[in-house]
Amino acid sequence: MSRPLVAILACAALEASGIALIFPTLPNLLRAMASTDNVSALYGTLLALHALTQFVVTPVLGVLSDRLGRRLVLLLALAGSTIDYLVMAFTPYLWLLFVSRTIAGLTAAGVAMITATIADITPEAMRARRFGLFHACFGAGFVIGPVVGGMLGDISLRAPFLAAAALSSVNVLIALFVLPETHRTERKPFEWRTLDPFAPLRWAMTFRTLIPLLLVFLLVSLVGQTYSTVWVLFVTDRFHWTATDIGISLGIFGALVALVQAFAIAPLTGWLGERGTLLLGISCEAVALVVLAFAQASWIAFALIPLIAFGGISAPALRALQSRAVDGERQGQLQGVVASFVSLAAIFGPLVFGGIYALSRPGWTGLVWIMGAAIFAVAVPMALTVPKIAGQRG
Repeated sequence: MSRPLVAILACAALEASGIALIFPTLPNLLRAMASTDNVSALYGTLLALHALTQFVVTPVLGVLSDRLGRRLVLLLALAGSTIDYLVMAFTPYLWLLFVSRTIAGLTAAGVAMITATIADITPEAMRARRFGLFHACFGAGFVIGPVVGGMLGDISLRAPFLAAAALSSVNVLIALFVLPETHRTERKPFEWRTLDPFAPLRWAMTFRTLIPLLLVFLLVSLVGQTYSTVWVLFVTDRFHWTATDIGISLGIFGALVALVQAFAIAPLTGWLGERGTLLLGISCEAVALVVLAFAQASWIAFALIPLIAFGGISAPALRALQSRAVDGERQGQLQGVVASFVSLAAIFGPLVFGGIYALSRPGWTGLVWIMGAAIFAVAVPMALTVPKIAGQRG
Protein backbone atom coordinates (compact mmCIF):
# COMPACT_ATOMS: atom_id res chain seq x y z
CA MET A 1 0.00 0.00 0.00
CA SER A 2 1.11 3.55 -0.69
CA ARG A 3 2.24 5.90 2.07
CA PRO A 4 -0.83 8.19 1.74
CA LEU A 5 -3.17 5.19 2.04
CA VAL A 6 -1.37 3.78 5.08
CA ALA A 7 -1.36 7.22 6.73
CA ILE A 8 -5.04 7.90 6.11
CA LEU A 9 -6.11 4.42 7.29
CA ALA A 10 -4.06 4.95 10.46
CA CYS A 11 -5.92 8.23 10.94
CA ALA A 12 -9.21 6.36 10.58
CA ALA A 13 -8.28 3.76 13.20
CA LEU A 14 -7.05 6.38 15.67
CA GLU A 15 -10.11 8.57 15.11
CA ALA A 16 -12.43 5.63 15.83
CA SER A 17 -10.41 4.59 18.89
CA GLY A 18 -10.64 8.08 20.36
CA ILE A 19 -14.41 8.20 19.89
CA ALA A 20 -14.81 4.69 21.32
CA LEU A 21 -12.60 5.42 24.33
CA ILE A 22 -15.02 8.00 25.74
CA PHE A 23 -18.19 6.13 24.77
CA PRO A 24 -18.53 3.99 27.95
CA THR A 25 -17.59 6.83 30.32
CA LEU A 26 -19.34 9.94 28.99
CA PRO A 27 -22.69 9.19 30.73
CA ASN A 28 -20.88 8.68 34.03
CA LEU A 29 -19.06 12.00 33.58
CA LEU A 30 -22.43 13.68 33.05
CA ARG A 31 -23.79 12.04 36.20
CA ALA A 32 -20.85 13.31 38.23
CA MET A 33 -21.01 16.83 36.84
CA ALA A 34 -24.80 17.15 37.02
CA SER A 35 -25.02 15.45 40.45
CA THR A 36 -27.91 13.23 39.32
CA ASP A 37 -28.37 9.65 38.13
CA ASN A 38 -31.04 10.58 35.56
CA VAL A 39 -28.97 12.06 32.75
CA SER A 40 -30.82 10.58 29.77
CA ALA A 41 -32.14 13.99 28.69
CA LEU A 42 -28.72 15.63 29.11
CA TYR A 43 -26.99 12.80 27.26
CA GLY A 44 -29.48 12.88 24.39
CA THR A 45 -29.14 16.66 24.13
CA LEU A 46 -25.34 16.42 24.09
CA LEU A 47 -25.40 13.82 21.29
CA ALA A 48 -28.02 15.72 19.28
CA LEU A 49 -26.15 19.04 19.63
CA HIS A 50 -22.93 17.48 18.37
CA ALA A 51 -24.73 15.82 15.45
CA LEU A 52 -26.65 19.00 14.59
CA THR A 53 -23.52 21.12 14.31
CA GLN A 54 -21.92 18.40 12.20
CA PHE A 55 -24.93 18.37 9.89
CA VAL A 56 -24.73 22.12 9.31
CA VAL A 57 -20.96 22.58 9.08
CA THR A 58 -19.49 19.43 7.52
CA PRO A 59 -20.78 20.15 3.98
CA VAL A 60 -19.14 23.59 4.13
CA LEU A 61 -15.85 22.07 5.26
CA GLY A 62 -16.13 19.59 2.40
CA VAL A 63 -16.42 22.47 -0.08
CA LEU A 64 -13.47 24.25 1.54
CA SER A 65 -11.38 21.08 1.21
CA ASP A 66 -11.99 21.15 -2.55
CA ARG A 67 -10.61 24.71 -2.55
CA LEU A 68 -7.92 24.55 0.13
CA GLY A 69 -6.96 20.87 0.19
CA ARG A 70 -7.91 17.86 2.32
CA ARG A 71 -4.93 18.03 4.66
CA LEU A 72 -5.67 21.52 6.01
CA VAL A 73 -9.31 20.74 6.80
CA LEU A 74 -8.35 17.37 8.32
CA LEU A 75 -5.82 19.10 10.58
CA LEU A 76 -8.50 21.57 11.67
CA ALA A 77 -10.90 18.71 12.49
CA LEU A 78 -8.30 16.70 14.41
CA ALA A 79 -7.15 19.77 16.37
CA GLY A 80 -10.78 20.47 17.29
CA SER A 81 -11.20 16.90 18.55
CA THR A 82 -8.04 17.17 20.63
CA ILE A 83 -9.24 20.40 22.26
CA ASP A 84 -12.64 18.83 22.94
CA TYR A 85 -11.14 15.79 24.67
CA LEU A 86 -8.86 17.97 26.79
CA VAL A 87 -11.75 20.18 27.89
CA MET A 88 -13.78 17.13 28.87
CA ALA A 89 -10.77 15.77 30.76
CA PHE A 90 -10.34 18.88 32.92
CA THR A 91 -13.42 21.11 33.03
CA PRO A 92 -15.51 21.21 36.23
CA TYR A 93 -18.30 23.13 34.44
CA LEU A 94 -21.21 21.35 32.77
CA TRP A 95 -21.94 24.28 30.44
CA LEU A 96 -18.36 24.21 29.16
CA LEU A 97 -18.77 20.52 28.35
CA PHE A 98 -21.66 21.42 26.04
CA VAL A 99 -19.67 24.27 24.47
CA SER A 100 -16.77 21.91 23.90
CA ARG A 101 -18.95 19.33 22.19
CA THR A 102 -20.33 22.08 19.97
CA ILE A 103 -16.79 23.09 18.98
CA ALA A 104 -16.04 19.45 18.19
CA GLY A 105 -19.15 19.32 16.01
CA LEU A 106 -18.06 22.48 14.19
CA THR A 107 -14.71 20.90 13.32
CA ALA A 108 -15.88 17.29 12.92
CA ALA A 109 -15.00 16.78 9.27
CA GLY A 110 -12.39 14.13 10.02
CA VAL A 111 -14.29 11.16 8.58
CA ALA A 112 -15.39 13.16 5.53
CA MET A 113 -11.79 14.20 4.82
CA ILE A 114 -10.54 10.65 5.32
CA THR A 115 -13.03 9.25 2.81
CA ALA A 116 -12.40 12.13 0.38
CA THR A 117 -8.65 11.44 0.58
CA ILE A 118 -9.27 7.76 -0.14
CA ALA A 119 -11.33 8.75 -3.19
CA ASP A 120 -8.52 11.08 -4.33
CA ILE A 121 -5.84 8.39 -4.33
CA THR A 122 -7.92 5.42 -5.54
CA PRO A 123 -9.02 4.48 -9.08
CA GLU A 124 -12.79 4.11 -9.43
CA ALA A 125 -12.62 0.34 -9.87
CA MET A 126 -10.86 -0.08 -6.51
CA ARG A 127 -12.87 2.36 -4.41
CA ALA A 128 -15.30 -0.16 -2.93
CA ARG A 129 -12.35 -2.25 -1.69
CA ARG A 130 -10.55 0.81 -0.30
CA PHE A 131 -13.69 2.06 1.44
CA GLY A 132 -14.01 -1.44 2.87
CA LEU A 133 -10.50 -1.07 4.33
CA PHE A 134 -11.56 2.27 5.80
CA HIS A 135 -14.59 0.68 7.51
CA ALA A 136 -12.37 -2.19 8.69
CA CYS A 137 -9.92 0.22 10.33
CA PHE A 138 -12.78 2.17 11.85
CA GLY A 139 -14.31 -1.07 13.13
CA ALA A 140 -10.99 -2.17 14.61
CA GLY A 141 -10.88 1.08 16.57
CA PHE A 142 -14.28 0.30 18.02
CA VAL A 143 -13.15 -3.17 19.08
CA ILE A 144 -10.31 -1.89 21.24
CA GLY A 145 -11.62 1.52 22.29
CA PRO A 146 -14.62 0.59 24.49
CA VAL A 147 -12.68 -2.09 26.38
CA VAL A 148 -9.72 0.19 27.14
CA GLY A 149 -12.02 3.13 27.85
CA GLY A 150 -14.03 1.10 30.33
CA MET A 151 -10.89 -0.07 32.12
CA LEU A 152 -9.49 3.46 32.29
CA GLY A 153 -12.86 4.76 33.49
CA ASP A 154 -12.69 2.37 36.45
CA ILE A 155 -9.34 3.89 37.40
CA SER A 156 -10.28 7.53 36.87
CA LEU A 157 -13.39 9.15 35.42
CA ARG A 158 -11.29 11.57 33.35
CA ALA A 159 -8.62 9.10 32.20
CA PRO A 160 -10.41 7.97 28.99
CA PHE A 161 -10.64 11.58 27.83
CA LEU A 162 -6.92 12.12 28.39
CA ALA A 163 -6.19 8.95 26.43
CA ALA A 164 -8.50 10.10 23.62
CA ALA A 165 -6.70 13.46 23.54
CA ALA A 166 -3.36 11.66 23.27
CA LEU A 167 -4.57 9.55 20.34
CA SER A 168 -6.00 12.61 18.63
CA SER A 169 -2.66 14.39 19.08
CA VAL A 170 -0.90 11.48 17.38
CA ASN A 171 -3.40 11.81 14.56
CA VAL A 172 -2.51 15.50 14.20
CA LEU A 173 1.17 14.56 13.91
CA ILE A 174 0.42 11.93 11.25
CA ALA A 175 -1.63 14.41 9.21
CA LEU A 176 1.03 17.08 9.64
CA PHE A 177 4.22 15.13 8.95
CA VAL A 178 3.28 11.89 7.14
CA LEU A 179 0.13 12.50 5.09
CA PRO A 180 0.74 14.44 1.85
CA GLU A 181 -1.88 16.63 0.22
CA THR A 182 -3.89 14.42 -2.15
CA HIS A 183 -6.07 17.01 -3.86
CA ARG A 184 -4.69 19.55 -6.28
CA THR A 185 -6.38 22.89 -5.83
CA GLU A 186 -6.57 26.00 -7.96
CA ARG A 187 -6.70 29.47 -6.48
CA LYS A 188 -10.16 30.91 -6.94
CA PRO A 189 -11.67 34.16 -5.67
CA PHE A 190 -13.47 33.73 -2.36
CA GLU A 191 -17.27 33.68 -2.55
CA TRP A 192 -19.48 34.07 0.49
CA ARG A 193 -21.93 31.51 -0.89
CA THR A 194 -19.23 28.93 -0.17
CA LEU A 195 -20.23 29.24 3.49
CA ASP A 196 -23.90 28.42 2.79
CA PRO A 197 -24.36 25.06 4.58
CA PHE A 198 -27.19 24.02 2.26
CA ALA A 199 -25.44 24.90 -1.02
CA PRO A 200 -23.61 21.52 -1.18
CA LEU A 201 -26.91 19.69 -0.71
CA ARG A 202 -28.52 21.69 -3.51
CA TRP A 203 -25.49 20.91 -5.65
CA ALA A 204 -25.77 17.19 -4.89
CA MET A 205 -29.41 17.19 -5.94
CA THR A 206 -28.36 18.18 -9.49
CA PHE A 207 -26.84 14.72 -10.05
CA ARG A 208 -29.55 12.33 -11.17
CA THR A 209 -27.76 9.12 -10.11
CA LEU A 210 -26.67 10.60 -6.79
CA ILE A 211 -30.15 11.39 -5.44
CA PRO A 212 -31.30 7.77 -4.84
CA LEU A 213 -27.84 6.88 -3.50
CA LEU A 214 -28.01 9.64 -0.90
CA LEU A 215 -31.57 8.68 0.07
CA VAL A 216 -30.58 5.03 0.46
CA PHE A 217 -27.54 6.10 2.48
CA LEU A 218 -29.75 8.16 4.78
CA LEU A 219 -32.10 5.22 5.34
CA VAL A 220 -29.24 2.77 5.95
CA SER A 221 -27.63 5.22 8.39
CA LEU A 222 -30.96 5.69 10.15
CA VAL A 223 -31.35 1.94 10.68
CA GLY A 224 -27.79 1.85 11.97
CA GLN A 225 -28.88 4.09 14.83
CA THR A 226 -31.13 1.33 16.20
CA TYR A 227 -28.14 -0.61 17.55
CA SER A 228 -26.52 2.29 19.40
CA THR A 229 -29.92 3.41 20.71
CA VAL A 230 -31.67 0.24 21.92
CA TRP A 231 -29.31 -2.78 21.73
CA VAL A 232 -28.28 -2.54 25.39
CA LEU A 233 -31.87 -1.92 26.51
CA PHE A 234 -33.28 -4.75 24.38
CA VAL A 235 -30.85 -7.51 25.37
CA THR A 236 -31.15 -6.51 29.03
CA ASP A 237 -34.96 -6.52 28.99
CA ARG A 238 -35.47 -9.66 26.92
CA PHE A 239 -32.44 -11.83 27.67
CA HIS A 240 -31.30 -10.36 31.02
CA TRP A 241 -27.73 -9.95 29.80
CA THR A 242 -25.11 -8.67 32.20
CA ALA A 243 -22.66 -5.86 31.41
CA THR A 244 -20.08 -8.53 30.61
CA ASP A 245 -22.43 -10.19 28.12
CA ILE A 246 -23.08 -6.85 26.45
CA GLY A 247 -19.37 -6.04 26.27
CA ILE A 248 -18.61 -9.41 24.70
CA SER A 249 -21.36 -8.89 22.11
CA LEU A 250 -20.00 -5.47 21.15
CA GLY A 251 -16.45 -6.81 20.94
CA ILE A 252 -17.54 -9.69 18.70
CA PHE A 253 -19.49 -7.30 16.49
CA GLY A 254 -16.57 -4.90 16.11
CA ALA A 255 -14.13 -7.69 15.28
CA LEU A 256 -16.47 -9.20 12.69
CA VAL A 257 -17.11 -5.80 11.10
CA ALA A 258 -13.36 -5.31 10.70
CA LEU A 259 -12.92 -8.77 9.13
CA VAL A 260 -15.87 -8.42 6.77
CA GLN A 261 -14.85 -4.96 5.61
CA ALA A 262 -11.23 -5.98 5.11
CA PHE A 263 -11.70 -9.29 3.28
CA ALA A 264 -15.25 -9.57 1.87
CA ILE A 265 -15.76 -6.32 -0.04
CA ALA A 266 -13.29 -6.89 -2.90
CA PRO A 267 -14.51 -10.39 -3.91
CA LEU A 268 -18.17 -9.48 -3.46
CA THR A 269 -18.01 -6.33 -5.57
CA GLY A 270 -16.00 -8.24 -8.18
CA TRP A 271 -18.69 -10.93 -8.28
CA LEU A 272 -21.91 -8.98 -7.74
CA GLY A 273 -20.91 -5.42 -8.60
CA GLU A 274 -21.41 -2.52 -6.23
CA ARG A 275 -25.19 -2.38 -6.57
CA GLY A 276 -25.50 -6.13 -6.03
CA THR A 277 -23.29 -5.91 -2.95
CA LEU A 278 -25.45 -3.07 -1.63
CA LEU A 279 -28.65 -5.09 -2.09
CA LEU A 280 -27.12 -8.21 -0.51
CA GLY A 281 -26.02 -6.23 2.55
CA ILE A 282 -29.44 -4.65 3.02
CA SER A 283 -31.19 -8.03 2.60
CA CYS A 284 -28.96 -9.81 5.14
CA GLU A 285 -29.39 -7.12 7.74
CA ALA A 286 -33.16 -6.94 7.21
CA VAL A 287 -33.46 -10.71 7.78
CA ALA A 288 -31.37 -10.40 10.95
CA LEU A 289 -33.61 -7.62 12.28
CA VAL A 290 -36.81 -9.63 11.72
CA VAL A 291 -35.38 -12.74 13.40
CA LEU A 292 -34.07 -10.64 16.30
CA ALA A 293 -37.51 -9.13 16.84
CA PHE A 294 -39.00 -12.59 17.52
CA ALA A 295 -35.98 -14.25 19.17
CA GLN A 296 -36.68 -15.72 22.61
CA ALA A 297 -33.34 -17.40 23.30
CA SER A 298 -30.15 -15.55 24.16
CA TRP A 299 -28.01 -17.64 21.81
CA ILE A 300 -30.05 -16.45 18.83
CA ALA A 301 -29.01 -12.86 19.47
CA PHE A 302 -25.36 -13.91 19.55
CA ALA A 303 -25.84 -16.02 16.41
CA LEU A 304 -27.28 -13.02 14.54
CA ILE A 305 -24.27 -10.79 15.23
CA PRO A 306 -22.27 -12.20 12.26
CA LEU A 307 -25.22 -11.62 9.92
CA ILE A 308 -25.63 -8.03 11.15
CA ALA A 309 -21.89 -7.43 10.72
CA PHE A 310 -22.01 -8.91 7.21
CA GLY A 311 -24.84 -6.51 6.38
CA GLY A 312 -22.27 -3.74 6.73
CA ILE A 313 -21.01 -4.53 3.21
CA SER A 314 -23.67 -2.09 2.00
CA ALA A 315 -21.77 0.98 3.29
CA PRO A 316 -18.55 0.78 1.20
CA ALA A 317 -20.56 -0.24 -1.87
CA LEU A 318 -22.72 2.85 -1.39
CA ARG A 319 -19.70 5.12 -0.94
CA ALA A 320 -18.09 3.74 -4.10
CA LEU A 321 -21.27 4.32 -6.11
CA GLN A 322 -21.56 7.84 -4.72
CA SER A 323 -17.95 8.70 -5.54
CA ARG A 324 -18.47 7.60 -9.15
CA ALA A 325 -21.44 9.90 -9.58
CA VAL A 326 -19.35 13.11 -9.34
CA ASP A 327 -16.00 14.20 -10.77
CA GLY A 328 -12.71 14.05 -8.89
CA GLU A 329 -12.64 17.80 -8.22
CA ARG A 330 -15.76 17.60 -6.05
CA GLN A 331 -15.04 14.55 -3.87
CA GLY A 332 -14.58 16.70 -0.76
CA GLN A 333 -17.90 18.42 -1.34
CA LEU A 334 -19.55 15.04 -1.87
CA GLN A 335 -18.10 13.53 1.30
CA GLY A 336 -19.20 16.60 3.22
CA VAL A 337 -22.77 16.02 2.02
CA VAL A 338 -22.53 12.30 2.89
CA ALA A 339 -21.23 13.15 6.37
CA SER A 340 -24.12 15.56 6.88
CA PHE A 341 -26.54 12.72 6.12
CA VAL A 342 -24.82 10.61 8.77
CA SER A 343 -25.28 13.48 11.22
CA LEU A 344 -28.93 13.85 10.24
CA ALA A 345 -29.49 10.17 11.05
CA ALA A 346 -27.63 10.65 14.34
CA ILE A 347 -29.97 13.52 15.26
CA PHE A 348 -33.28 11.82 14.55
CA GLY A 349 -32.42 8.11 14.91
CA PRO A 350 -32.07 8.05 18.72
CA LEU A 351 -35.22 10.17 19.11
CA VAL A 352 -37.31 7.99 16.77
CA PHE A 353 -36.12 4.55 17.83
CA GLY A 354 -35.80 5.47 21.49
CA GLY A 355 -39.40 6.71 21.42
CA ILE A 356 -40.64 3.59 19.62
CA TYR A 357 -38.89 1.35 22.12
CA ALA A 358 -40.22 3.28 25.11
CA LEU A 359 -43.80 3.10 23.83
CA SER A 360 -43.68 -0.56 22.78
CA ARG A 361 -41.65 -1.88 25.72
CA PRO A 362 -44.65 -2.78 27.92
CA GLY A 363 -46.16 -4.86 25.13
CA TRP A 364 -43.48 -6.12 22.74
CA THR A 365 -39.82 -5.08 22.70
CA GLY A 366 -39.27 -6.41 19.18
CA LEU A 367 -41.24 -3.68 17.38
CA VAL A 368 -38.22 -1.41 16.99
CA TRP A 369 -36.39 -4.07 14.93
CA ILE A 370 -39.42 -4.55 12.68
CA MET A 371 -39.43 -0.80 12.07
CA GLY A 372 -35.78 -1.01 11.04
CA ALA A 373 -36.57 -3.83 8.60
CA ALA A 374 -39.48 -1.76 7.23
CA ILE A 375 -37.09 1.12 6.51
CA PHE A 376 -34.86 -1.30 4.60
CA ALA A 377 -37.93 -2.38 2.61
CA VAL A 378 -38.31 1.25 1.51
CA ALA A 379 -34.59 1.48 0.65
CA VAL A 380 -34.53 -1.54 -1.67
CA PRO A 381 -36.73 -0.06 -4.46
CA MET A 382 -34.58 3.08 -4.39
CA ALA A 383 -31.43 1.00 -4.70
CA LEU A 384 -32.89 -0.86 -7.66
CA THR A 385 -33.21 2.43 -9.57
CA VAL A 386 -29.42 2.86 -9.45
CA PRO A 387 -27.62 1.71 -12.61
CA LYS A 388 -25.11 -1.09 -12.09
CA ILE A 389 -22.40 1.44 -12.91
CA ALA A 390 -23.31 4.84 -11.48
CA GLY A 391 -21.37 7.20 -13.66
CA GLN A 392 -24.03 9.29 -15.35
CA ARG A 393 -24.29 12.84 -14.16
CA GLY A 394 -26.76 15.68 -14.34
